[in-house]
Amino acid sequence: MDRRGSVVEPQSGLPSPSLRDPLLSPDSHMDVQGYKWVRWRVWLCRLAALLSLGLLWIVFHWRPRLAVLARCCSCPLALADILLIRDSFGQQHVVEVFTEEMEEGSLEMLGELEDTECRDTVQLYKDEKTLLRFYLYEGLRYIWLDRKGAFCRVSVLNEDWTCKDLYGFQEGLSHLEQSSRRRIYGPNLIDVPVKPYMKLLFEEVLNPFYVFQLFSITLWMIDNYYFYGICIFLISVFSIVISLYEIRKQSVTLGNMARLVINVTIRRNSGAEECVSSEELVPGDCLIIPQEGLLLPCDAALLAGECLVNESMLTGESVPVLKTPLPPGEGRYSSEAERRHTLFCGTQLIQAKGGGPGAGGAIAVVTSTGFFTAKGNLVSSILYPQPTNFRFYQDSAKFLLLLGFVALIGTIYSFVVLFRSTATWLELVIRSLDIVTIAVPPALPAAITTGTFYAQRRLKRQGVFCISPPRINICGKVSLFCFDKTGTLTEEGLDVWGVMEGGPAGFSELVPEPRLLPPGRMLSGLACCHTVTLLRGQPLGDPLELKMVESTGWTLEEPEGDRKVLDAEFGGHRVLCVMRPPTQRLQAQGTSTSEAVAVVQRFAFSSALQRMSVVTVARGGHSPLAFIKGSPEMVASLCRAETVPVQFSNKLHSFSSEGFRVLALAYKPLDGIPDLKTIERGEVEKDMHFLGFLMMKNLMKPESPKVINILRLAHLRSVMVTGDNILTAVNVAKSCGMVGSDEKVIFVNATPHTAQSMPTLTFNLEDSGSTAGQSSVEIITRCLYQGGFGYHLAISGKSFAALCDHFPEYLPKVLLRATVFARMTPDQKTQLVKELQKLNYRVGMCGDGANDCGALRAADVGVSLSEAEASVASPFTSKTENISCVPLLIREGRCALVTSFSLFRYMALYSLTQLCSVLILYTMKTAMADLQFLFTDIFVVTLLAIVMGRGGPSKELHPRRPPASLLALPVLGSLFIHTCMIILGQLAALFITTSQDWYVPLNSTVYGAKNLPNMENTSVFALSGFQYIIMAVVVTKGYPHKKPLYYNVIFFCLLIVLFGVMTWLVVYPGPFICKELEMYDFSDMDFKMLLVAVAALNFLVCFVVEVLIDLGMLNCLRLLRGKRQSKKEYKRLNVVLYNSPSWPPLNQVLYPTDHTVICLS
Repeated sequence: MDRRGSVVEPQSGLPSPSLRDPLLSPDSHMDVQGYKWVRWRVWLCRLAALLSLGLLWIVFHWRPRLAVLARCCSCPLALADILLIRDSFGQQHVVEVFTEEMEEGSLEMLGELEDTECRDTVQLYKDEKTLLRFYLYEGLRYIWLDRKGAFCRVSVLNEDWTCKDLYGFQEGLSHLEQSSRRRIYGPNLIDVPVKPYMKLLFEEVLNPFYVFQLFSITLWMIDNYYFYGICIFLISVFSIVISLYEIRKQSVTLGNMARLVINVTIRRNSGAEECVSSEELVPGDCLIIPQEGLLLPCDAALLAGECLVNESMLTGESVPVLKTPLPPGEGRYSSEAERRHTLFCGTQLIQAKGGGPGAGGAIAVVTSTGFFTAKGNLVSSILYPQPTNFRFYQDSAKFLLLLGFVALIGTIYSFVVLFRSTATWLELVIRSLDIVTIAVPPALPAAITTGTFYAQRRLKRQGVFCISPPRINICGKVSLFCFDKTGTLTEEGLDVWGVMEGGPAGFSELVPEPRLLPPGRMLSGLACCHTVTLLRGQPLGDPLELKMVESTGWTLEEPEGDRKVLDAEFGGHRVLCVMRPPTQRLQAQGTSTSEAVAVVQRFAFSSALQRMSVVTVARGGHSPLAFIKGSPEMVASLCRAETVPVQFSNKLHSFSSEGFRVLALAYKPLDGIPDLKTIERGEVEKDMHFLGFLMMKNLMKPESPKVINILRLAHLRSVMVTGDNILTAVNVAKSCGMVGSDEKVIFVNATPHTAQSMPTLTFNLEDSGSTAGQSSVEIITRCLYQGGFGYHLAISGKSFAALCDHFPEYLPKVLLRATVFARMTPDQKTQLVKELQKLNYRVGMCGDGANDCGALRAADVGVSLSEAEASVASPFTSKTENISCVPLLIREGRCALVTSFSLFRYMALYSLTQLCSVLILYTMKTAMADLQFLFTDIFVVTLLAIVMGRGGPSKELHPRRPPASLLALPVLGSLFIHTCMIILGQLAALFITTSQDWYVPLNSTVYGAKNLPNMENTSVFALSGFQYIIMAVVVTKGYPHKKPLYYNVIFFCLLIVLFGVMTWLVVYPGPFICKELEMYDFSDMDFKMLLVAVAALNFLVCFVVEVLIDLGMLNCLRLLRGKRQSKKEYKRLNVVLYNSPSWPPLNQVLYPTDHTVICLS
């Protein structure tokens, strides 16, 4: 048996959001190794930890893998006590394997699959016992399947459930079945671990930062820096207490949000209903939902009745959604594909109706529990976030190593200098190690998060909430932003503009209001084909459908109390709702066609299917009809060809080009079908009769064109990703400024492989098939190739799918030039974001959260426009329901990134400044005083670092993005030059001091702090104090991404105060200060003013150098290595396409085997 294995994932499982989203935790390719405890190794490690005074234990705490290798031996996975897991990010985790004894015969209750695959029979004291072996990883349970020879997610047991299987569970489980399933699936809990304070304390104290602090404090105390050591110790204790409180508070808050235990009613196989704790629910339980609804504690498939659900916690979408019963069939159940029939954990069921013998309630079957639910998935994404692939964070670790190398050089230098002096071996070791504590600032990682902290606070004040603070810095590097259309760029609500009936004879005249239509199929279809429902007498539903129903003038009625009366009125059919025409119309017309109509079956709208349908009957159960509403292309494809008007395409093109949202309606008689309740969707939605178009005007939000223009001026690409018609999308793109008035649109049409034809790809110029002559098309084409016109590509979802499948070599080039992506399904939106990221774009996505969840989470920066304070649908949630939050977020991201750079450089320069001071004084056989260290570290550097990040973003978005690499030439070059200026400044102060007539040399027989006070120490300390202030000014960037320094009033005032204090310390410190800081009191005022002048000169030189570096002074060094290609693929590809005279190939039909590939070198 293999000692190494991989975690086997379900082939489909329950896709997002019911199963862990691979974007958030892509552990489908985890490498797993098995280990078994070796007793003698365990005891040997305990002894070694004791002898090393706990040092080995600390190393094991930091590197759990070493602990496993030291105490265990490799073994087959089936026998392992401990597993070493490497996830797809290369991170390693150690988990323990648990075993649980199963009751005899309990596994048989799960069926043959579970019985054969979950049984692990072992010999214990000559008795055979059935043991379940499992482990928990990030909240998910993995069980050992002997046949697969691997640990699998427990969800593998129900991944093949079909819709028919779920209906089979409607009878309920027995007590024994539920008990067996509960042992295997575990409790239905989303359990956030809330660690006790003592455990948190140990973990916090063992953080490398605090271990380094403890090491430093010990050194300082041995070296007689008592006061400084005690102050740093107290600050560290205060920091630990605050950190423990915050961590515990966040854990408790998240735990309270995640944990949901309520009493629910389930059905047993005996037919009896039983009230149990939701903690006991297992997949397969039949759940009885009360009429008043509940907060759902699991994922469940709705089998009977309808539920009105508020899913804002998951999606950010504030409009309640109507869920309808799952259609029975042999197809495999998928929560994503069947979203409109799935009730997700954590959502609020507002009301349930039509599922029980009476009027209310609904019936559902549990499909997922615990962390396998939608809520569990999203809580897990907060608990175990995906590692941030951002260069700034990667470079910060490398930069610390660079400072460590500088510390090593300093240590060697100090060792040599001290060895040649009269220092004792203890002093030699202590002071050499002390250099490490100076050169590598332990507060560096904490300091760089200050900018992010301030940015998060500013965003919250402006109604933008963030659940992932590291993403704020990433906002500063966004190069492309995708926007949903409806509800994002345009208003959520739509106004009905008119109706146009159509048939074999063509289209009739436009009717501006549906209520003016004559009684007939079209009017009935508009009144009935929707999912609007009543909540306490008020209609509730999709804004589009609410407008549509309102425009007909018909009223909605739902069964109340004894529904048998209403059912009897419509021929005994189980009525979902009744649509009644206006009373005055009935009186005026007096015809049966305007009588009330009952809806007896609904098939909810699906983004993937682009349609919805209903089945209706008239009074007495007569005239059963099916109505369908959806995208015109989809509805027409489901209609009989002879019923679709010849002018269909022209009319659709005309209305869509004008920016209207066009919906088509169709109907079909259902005479001769005995049971309308069990009719399948596929049977209903075919051979329809075309009815006509409904046109709705979708108004542009006034902020949208302004924001798109801001992004355009900042050289940030804007892309529209919508489920609407491509012509409507192009019209909106032109209206909001994504496509300029002087720019052309080229439609990309790709067709898939069929039995009759090969896949094809064509690029057609907009309106090229209109009345314009062939010569004018040729002129436009020629100008396009010669750069006379700018152009944008537009592509539909079907063409996008065909392009990905059959023309992958053209995909990057289309993505580089495409601005409009229309008729895109939710999955295609997510795929688009991933493909753009493959081109090295930093992708932002802004949507309303309803069907954009996958894309919002896949994007580097996802912004959900929602009234909720924070939605786990995306990292950012904006209460302002327009895209004005996008430039705000980018400006704050750039400001935070620049601030992080400034703080990083400042902390590095502070360390290098202090290192230079100490090494110079070591060379002169003296040292810094205790309170001198305290003054510079606490009262100068720490105060400046805390308030430096308060500066806000500039009001304009600049075309140039801030850098993200700490190891770039400008950053390293700047640090090197400033360090040289620092050294020269301190040496200048020292040499000026030693050149004075009154200079008295040091006592060479005394070393270190015993030589204090002295002239050398005082001059170097004075100038270094100015340098800490100087560097704070020099590295604090303003233009173009931050407001000027003086806008940060606290920081500006602190600079003035500290400059005044340092000037006072140099010019007139007084005897008390001189005594406490162990400074030499110079009597020569001219010398003191000269020291201040040297500091001013130091500032002037450093400031000018920084300005020159910002203007590109160091770029001349890049000329030495020659011009190099960009590392970003989209920039390299852009150069290739710019130099390609025949791209795009207009009016040509391309085939998979007949293409020209543009290669990237």
